[in-house]
Amino acid sequence: MSPAEPRRAALLTLGCARNEVDSEELAGRLAGSGWELVDAESGEPDVIVVNTCGFVEQAKKDSIDTVLAASDVARPAGAKVVAVGCLAERYGAELARDLPEADAVLGFDDYPELGERLSDVLGGHAPAPHVPVDRRTLLPISPVQRPAATADVSVPGHEWVPDLGRVGEEPRRDGRRRRLADGPVASLKLASGCDRRCSFCAIPSFRGSFVSRPPADVLGEAAWLAEQGVRELVLVSENSTSYGKDLPGGTRALVDLLPRIGALPGIERVRVAYLQPAELRPDLLATIAGTEGVAPYFDLSFQHASGPLLRRMRRFGSRTDFLDLCARIRELAPEAGIRSNVIVGFPGETEEDLAELEAFLTGARLDAVGVFGYSDEDGTEAEGFDGKLDPSEVAARVARISELADELMTQRAEDRIGTEVVVLVERAESEEDDCAGRALHQGPDADGECVFPDAFLDDTDLAPGDLVRARVVGSEGVDLLVEAVEVLPRADRLEAAVAP
Repeated sequence: MSPAEPRRAALLTLGCARNEVDSEELAGRLAGSGWELVDAESGEPDVIVVNTCGFVEQAKKDSIDTVLAASDVARPAGAKVVAVGCLAERYGAELARDLPEADAVLGFDDYPELGERLSDVLGGHAPAPHVPVDRRTLLPISPVQRPAATADVSVPGHEWVPDLGRVGEEPRRDGRRRRLADGPVASLKLASGCDRRCSFCAIPSFRGSFVSRPPADVLGEAAWLAEQGVRELVLVSENSTSYGKDLPGGTRALVDLLPRIGALPGIERVRVAYLQPAELRPDLLATIAGTEGVAPYFDLSFQHASGPLLRRMRRFGSRTDFLDLCARIRELAPEAGIRSNVIVGFPGETEEDLAELEAFLTGARLDAVGVFGYSDEDGTEAEGFDGKLDPSEVAARVARISELADELMTQRAEDRIGTEVVVLVERAESEEDDCAGRALHQGPDADGECVFPDAFLDDTDLAPGDLVRARVVGSEGVDLLVEAVEVLPRADRLEAAVAP
């Protein structure tokens, strides 16, 4: 490679939508410092950067396997492999010692100078891996004191610098983000970190305390994404219901912000992810359920439904509380989507607890449910709990609850047959796949999709980004089979969705 040629980097991302946003910020930083972004296998990269996930054991394994696979690609070509992301931040020097296939392990504090760090790695001078600290100790305990302190603490996914021009009355932003995908849906960070102390979760220790992004930054980045062809924004964080508690407007900030994002030119719908049931206030519930441009979609972190077990998890609520919340949502928006994740096999979980969870799922009729078996996480309170269940028993309970959840989700999808939905097309018809997209009640990745079988397209040529009024004619598991009724003009985005 001659000195005039730009150095080439490839980015591989694992884990959640928050990590995807972080990777796009890293891509923007690299492009801004003269790096060329290429494909890991075909682009002949000088460095492959693996943005790892460190959430649960399977995610850690997947991250390590990806680093190993990247090494197999890189070594023959003389390229380097660098691990970043949650696993790298969480384990630092320990990961570097146990995973020599990574030429460097970089933490969040290396992100602002990532281009320089990668140049050091290529020059044979990889920085020493960091010794992890509890990142909650890096910011003040009081949320209202945190905004000023973040100037000295790296918060991935929050970098957004001012530019000329305006979005309404707000300064426009031209930030350090570069899209790594070209579909009509993109995630946008509301905040990072978490102040909750769930006994099973290690995320706050390596993601840090809760920090909201300023509304002007969120609006500016949303407008920029719309200019890139994005039609649906998914607002993500570790806990979206806490948004604003560290800002002057307080926790009403999200209620005020959502209509402004939904009104941005080009944005057809806004979806809020990662809501805490105990923090879902009536004003926020009503805003999500009834605001034009905002999808009536509730991604609620129930985790379980047994009151005593939830207390052991250091959480709030019960079967009665959660059923009441679902009823209030459907009173305001009968066709709203409600999804959740649950943990089974938590230490001390009894048959009575499991029966309570089954009764909740049966009564709630959620649109999508993720079922996870408990496993110890390093440094969490639950790691030291008694009452641990044998792994085979945890697996049996996962299978039991998963079977029930699958049956209930299938029934919920069948209930929608004969109704009309508004579908944002995400995948065009090809030789391998039918045309497909998602309705308002379906979140990305795990909630199923609306599929347009060729027989039901009626010669309608649909492309990603189109908004289509469609009739539900069947279902396959959680997926809906739909036929196109009409392609909607942009201005009609939600009126058709609420029409009788």
